[in-house]
Amino acid sequence: MKFTVILTSLLIVLSASNASGYNILGVFHTTGKSHYILAVALMKGLAEAGHNVTMVSPFKLDVPVKNMREIVLDLPPAHKFSKLLYHQSQTKIFEQLETVLQFGLNFTDDALMDPSFQELLKSGEKFDVAIVELFLSEALLGIGKVFDAPMIGFCSFGASKWSTDLNGSPSPLSYVPHTQFTFTDRMTFLQRMANTMLSIFEKVYLDINYNYRQEALYNKHFTDPKPDFDYLKRTSLSMVLLNAHFSMNYPRPYLPNMVEIGGFHIKNKPKPLPKDLQEFLDTSPNGVIYFSMGSNLKSADLPTEARDALLRVFGRLNVRVMWKWEDDTLPGKPENVLIRKWFPQDDILAHPKVRFFITHGGLLSTTEATYHGVPVLGIPVFGDQMMNMGKTQAAGYGVTVGFTNLTEESISWAINELLSNDKYSIRAKTISARFRDQPEDPLSRAVYWIEYVARHGGAKHLISGGQELSFIQYHNLDVFAVLLAVPILFLMLICRLLKRLFKKKSSNVGIDKKYK
Repeated sequence: MKFTVILTSLLIVLSASNASGYNILGVFHTTGKSHYILAVALMKGLAEAGHNVTMVSPFKLDVPVKNMREIVLDLPPAHKFSKLLYHQSQTKIFEQLETVLQFGLNFTDDALMDPSFQELLKSGEKFDVAIVELFLSEALLGIGKVFDAPMIGFCSFGASKWSTDLNGSPSPLSYVPHTQFTFTDRMTFLQRMANTMLSIFEKVYLDINYNYRQEALYNKHFTDPKPDFDYLKRTSLSMVLLNAHFSMNYPRPYLPNMVEIGGFHIKNKPKPLPKDLQEFLDTSPNGVIYFSMGSNLKSADLPTEARDALLRVFGRLNVRVMWKWEDDTLPGKPENVLIRKWFPQDDILAHPKVRFFITHGGLLSTTEATYHGVPVLGIPVFGDQMMNMGKTQAAGYGVTVGFTNLTEESISWAINELLSNDKYSIRAKTISARFRDQPEDPLSRAVYWIEYVARHGGAKHLISGGQELSFIQYHNLDVFAVLLAVPILFLMLICRLLKRLFKKKSSNVGIDKKYK
């Protein structure tokens, strides 16, 4: 009897504990594995905090997680477009922009058409908060209305026009560089000119050639009644979570509902490496170079000339190389090179024998390298990779080789520079110390703010009033017009009065002359 009472009490406590958790929906529609790594880290963190999590994504966990339900989208993985992405690096900037925009539109449309997702949208389920990935996916903001849930945006690559426009955080062109540039926040006049011109071009291009296409997707997938699309974009997000941190970026203005959580996916304590990899690293007398082009780009799709140039340089080194190579064989592979289709990157970068990291410059890769204090040699190809490598170079712990300049000479110079000069390693450790110096764990910060939005019924008090203003009102153009018009009208009135007085005086003089 006593045991039964204790068991019943325990069940009541557990039920109460489970009931305190929120029902949280996460929609991460992009098919890039790096995006999924971030998404699953966030959603697992919420599940471990006791919340009931539903995650919509094109990938599936190998091991199920308690409190976490997965809805798997049937979409083609992004790495299938690897060759196209390499080709894009050689095209003009507006062609690259159009390709990225089309990727975003396709990802969004395909996700919303997926039968499993459609079933969820029609299920009538209730969620306390919905998290959506902000990657050219504004049509997904209609999800909040379907489930009558407050919305939180998640941006996998930090702040950009795609997130700040939805949130209202200002992006002064005088010191916030465009993501396509490697400029710092201390731009010259010509750089500010280029930054302004590209930003204006992008704004006009998006208004003319992109926004209406997202609106068409919104109207296609969400039925009436629904709010105006432009109003929805500007007022539906209670919060935006950024995969960024000021120690790796440049200081810039954020509204209170834009929160940096960069590095939240990195494990404070690395997992033990597989035995063969651990031995390879431990027994490397001169250290190891780790090489990966990320999850969306394949090293195996590199142009033959670039691949052979890399192999010739690697073969002359007295250090070992760990290369993420997606094929079973690598013709001409030197003995000091170890290839695998996948490496546990975060855990490898934590090993003290890693001398530096050859990377495409993706944000996950540069973030992990920064956290572990590892210098980087960047081969940026597309998207934000040039900007990321520009930041590492400006900070003093990175070197960049242009993808279109991937020759034996350029590779050899860059590798020898990093191997022979300790300044990169010293600087990397300095930036790492800054990055790690945070008042709380970034994942805990993310969980707190998601719970905050749920606790406060959407936390609408965080949404800036500026989001409800028109372009003219936001920039005070009507006020400036009045302020400018008043003195102009006053001067015009004075001139008119003087003109009349002068005319009257002239008439009087004429009359006086006539009667003399």
